[in-house]
Order: sequence, then structure tokens, then C-alpha cells
Amino acid sequence: MQYPDGILIEGNDREYETLWKRTKELLQQKYVIIYEAAFMHHDLFIRTGVLIKRENKIELIEVKSKSFDPNDDYTFIGKKGGMVKGWKPYLFDIAFQKYVMQLCFPEWEISSWIMMADKTKTASIDGLNQLFRITKKAGNRTGIKRLVSSKEEAGESVLSRANISTIVQDIINNKYPHFPDRTFKETVNWFKELYQKDKYSGYPVSFTACKACEFRATVEQEADGLRSGFKECFEKQLKWTNIEFEKPIVFDIWNFRKGASLFNQGYYFKGELSMDLIGYEELPDVLSASERQWIQIEKEVQHDDTIYVDTEGLRKKIASFTYPLYFIDFERSSVALPFNKGRKPYEQVGFQFSHHKYDKDGRIEHATEYINNKAGYFPNFEFCRALKKALENDQGTIFRYSHYENTILNAIFVQLLDSDEADKDELIDFIQSITHSKKDSAVKWKGERDMVDLCQLVKDFYYNPLTKGSNSIKAVLPAVLGKSRFLQMKYGQPLKDVNLSSKNFPDEHIWLHFENGEVINPYKMLPHLFEEWTTEEIER
Repeated sequence: MQYPDGILIEGNDREYETLWKRTKELLQQKYVIIYEAAFMHHDLFIRTGVLIKRENKIELIEVKSKSFDPNDDYTFIGKKGGMVKGWKPYLFDIAFQKYVMQLCFPEWEISSWIMMADKTKTASIDGLNQLFRITKKAGNRTGIKRLVSSKEEAGESVLSRANISTIVQDIINNKYPHFPDRTFKETVNWFKELYQKDKYSGYPVSFTACKACEFRATVEQEADGLRSGFKECFEKQLKWTNIEFEKPIVFDIWNFRKGASLFNQGYYFKGELSMDLIGYEELPDVLSASERQWIQIEKEVQHDDTIYVDTEGLRKKIASFTYPLYFIDFERSSVALPFNKGRKPYEQVGFQFSHHKYDKDGRIEHATEYINNKAGYFPNFEFCRALKKALENDQGTIFRYSHYENTILNAIFVQLLDSDEADKDELIDFIQSITHSKKDSAVKWKGERDMVDLCQLVKDFYYNPLTKGSNSIKAVLPAVLGKSRFLQMKYGQPLKDVNLSSKNFPDEHIWLHFENGEVINPYKMLPHLFEEWTTEEIER
């Protein structure tokens, strides 16, 4: 509803001439708003976000699903004068758009903008998010179905624009070069030549870029005929053969901050590393980062698939826990268009938790749970009350996995401070008792019952080669189950036979299933939320 009178230019991006022709026809008007305008100059082609033309004054507006604080002077350019790394691709994209537009129309005065959710704004109506529905269009493109016909119906906008005209022009004028030895224009022409002639760029391999390479095909994908850009780079630049590709590479070493420096020195394989090279040092009570790295390196190089457990250290830690033990898991949403009046874009909304209880005798019980299913209802404070009721009856140790739950409760803490809830002080005290404050919090605390991070316990006392260095719960859980005969026996039986209870599954339910003697990853056993999408596709 920001620019309701705009005209959308539809069509396949490869229909260059057709799209460009349609854009030129619309640009003959003195005033026009165009969505996804197309511009072509020789062999350069771009599509814009929103374009507003008032005679020869043009506003080029790129809409991003990010948020910003308009009072922050360092959103795009840092305090030291350098471009903020996370914004570089977006800013260069807009600079390229302006560059091509200016080639097409040298007389235009073009200002450049980014439109995003504004962290300082709040929704002026309830159900704002329901007024704009995502739909599927032809060619699997995403469309929007608008359920309002005027700005008034949508309330005050929660979006704002940031003027980046100076930054964009500075990019074009080479103040922020993409490559130190090429101007902006030279870079554009180089990319154009590479694309037209399908030439290999020879961009130098590096630890950071290649570790995150999106063109790294699996063995199965290569068997299906897909080429691996990752493999091509290392074959051409480092003369790798199949022998090298089969060796354990340094990329997946956990938290490997020395990786870039060692890679630049020619250390590509785990087998080439030593304790001295990685800066090995020990800590008295837990695994240091370098100890954990060295365990990972040794096990992979020596083809050792046994787990490492600091049994003594872990037992000492477990002895500090107070029974019963409580395990909690939250589900939340964080959307650009708020559900409720008075809420800000991307605010945390906790709508569900599950709560399991582990008694000293080994009994595991699905104790309580909460889910909000009331349309248009802001659930956070009720969510907090339900959690308080579930956990306040004793001082049992509470567990979470990673920082997720702590982050959500910190967000609810801030929301409570601005609320007029009758029991806000009680809820705030409860949150502070089971959490710790974030680093950037204006109020500092660490609760006497601060939740124990199971992810940190894994890092401190346990390593499983099946995780490949990852500490994500989705890597650790199947890895633990794959190595523990005890857990396989226990959870491979019906719930009723192993002292387990569930609120959502019958007593005959069996958690673990096997295929060819191996545990099937439990995450792959979950039913699909949507018929056409896998869990992996939803998470992407």
C-alpha cells in the first residue's frame, strides 16, 4: 500500500527486449510509478524494485525484507568509514541498477533508496499481516494478494526509506571498490565478458569464500550431470585431482579462527595440521576450543569414528544439577508486518512451548505445554505466565539448547517493561530468575536459576565424529542416537515399556526406527507441514 498506483511489468527476466520495450512505453509519461521496471543498454540488463518518475527526477527504491533504525547513522557505513559487510551485496546491486539506468537516460536525476521495516514504528491496526497474502504465480514466482483497497484500511505504514544516494554514487565513483585493482566500470565490463563468453573468472580460492561456496555439488548431484563450481576452482587453481578431493579439508573444523591464515599459507588438509599450528591449549575443567578442534582433526585423519566424552568432567557437572530436571523448547515467529496493534516489525512472538520433566528415578514425563491458537491475540504475556506456572513449584534445573529460549525471554522482558500488565513485576522477576541478560541489554542480570545450555555442555565435554564439527541439535541428536546402544534400545521400544509419557502420542508409539541396522534420523520421520515442501525447504 506504499505506492498503490504502481504498474507491474510482468514477464520472464530473459524476455529482455519485450520488458525493455514495455518500460520505455510507460516512461513516456511525465509521472508514473513502475514495479520491476526493466532497463537494457547494449549487453547490460537490470530489473528495479520500485521506480517513481516525475519528469526527469527519478526515485529508485529497492525493497528489502530487513529492518533498520533510521536514527542509526552507521547502518550502511561503519564508524571507521568502511562499508558494513552485510550490506555490501545490496548496495552494489543498487549501484549497478543506477549505473545502467544512467546509461539509458543520462539526463535523469536519480536518487537511490532502500525501503525496509522501521524498528521505531508500531502497527496502528490489528491483523496487519493478514491484509497481504503470499501467493504462487506462473513460473513458480511469488505474488501478493492484497485484501485492502486503500492506505487508510492498512493503517500507518511500518516501513521507512533510507536515502543511500551518496553511498551509491560513491560506489560508482570507486570510493568503495569491489576489487582493489578494478574500477566500478571495469568490474561491470569484466563480469559482462565472463558471462557472454562463459569464461572462468579465476577468482582466487580462499578459506572464507570457498567454505561457504554455494556451487559445491554432492557426489550424487555430480552423478546426475551437475557440475561443481567448487571443484572446478580447485582443479584449475591448485591442480587438485580426485586424490585431494577425498582428503579431509580444513573447512569444517569447528570454530576455526586460524583457518584463513593457515589456508593462505597452503594448509588445505587436516592431515597437514599440527597442535602447534592450531594454537593448541588446554583448560582445566572443560574442552578448550583448540582441544575440541584437535579431537576433530585427529579422529577424521585417523578414521576414528568413536566418540569422545570427558566422563569425569561431565559427571561433576551433572552432580551440580537439582532434580527434577526440566527441558523446555520454544517456538516463535518474527514477522515484518506485526500481528497486533502497537507491536513493532520483527518483534519476537512466543506462541508455543513444550516442557518435559526428568525425575531422579529416570522417569521422563511430557509435563506441560502451551500453544496460542487465538487469531489476532498477542500471546507473549500469557506464554510467560504458563511457563512460570510450569516451572515455579521447585528449584529444579532448567535446560535449553543454545541461546534461543534465553533470547525470546529477553525480548518478552523488554515488552513487559513497556506494558501495563497487572502482574508485570512478577513476570519480570520470573524471567530474570531463569535467564541472563543479553550483552547489549541496558539492564544486567544473571538468574540464580539461569537455564543450562545443553549445546555448551556438548562443546565442553563431548565430541561425536558423525556431527562433522557441527553443534546444531539437528546434527547432534541423530549423531548421539547413532552411537548409543542404550538410547537405541530405550527409544526403539513403545513408550509404555520404557517409563515414558507423551501428551501427543499413544503409549504404543515408538520413537526410533531403523533401516539396515542404522537409526533413521528422527527429523526425517516428522510429517511434512506442507504437502509440497520438505522440512529442509521450509527452513531455507
